[in-house]
Amino acid sequence: MSASSPTLFSLQGPWRRVVFVTLYELIAIAVTTVGFMLFTDSGAAHAGVISAASSVLAVVWNVAFNALFERWESRQSVRGRSLARRVAHALGFEGGLALMLVPLLAWWFDVGLWQALVMDLGLLLFFLVYTFVFNWGFDRVFGLPAAAV
Repeated sequence: MSASSPTLFSLQGPWRRVVFVTLYELIAIAVTTVGFMLFTDSGAAHAGVISAASSVLAVVWNVAFNALFERWESRQSVRGRSLARRVAHALGFEGGLALMLVPLLAWWFDVGLWQALVMDLGLLLFFLVYTFVFNWGFDRVFGLPAAAV
């Protein structure tokens, strides 16, 4: 999207992040609730609770992991974010989240760890596509952040 592309609203600064995270997580909770209902024969309440809990866990882990990663990054002699560093970041985040989510999913749905891992991989694939689409749509509605213009 170019700087001259029309947007519905202009949103910058801290409010942009608040609106982004809130919309992203509310939509994610709704979609994953439906997904859990379809793939586990769970009721809406049972699926909704684990969707909301997973969302909170992911947000808290995101903040904690990024703080740890940036602390580590600040001590590195090589600056910048190479492809290797970005891959390490993504794998570290997703791996850490899986270490928390897989046992939680296994316990919540009363399934084995293997089935919970498959569920987590399904979530990973969903969020890969969802994140791309959501970011694109968010930027179309609210414009690019000032740092990207």
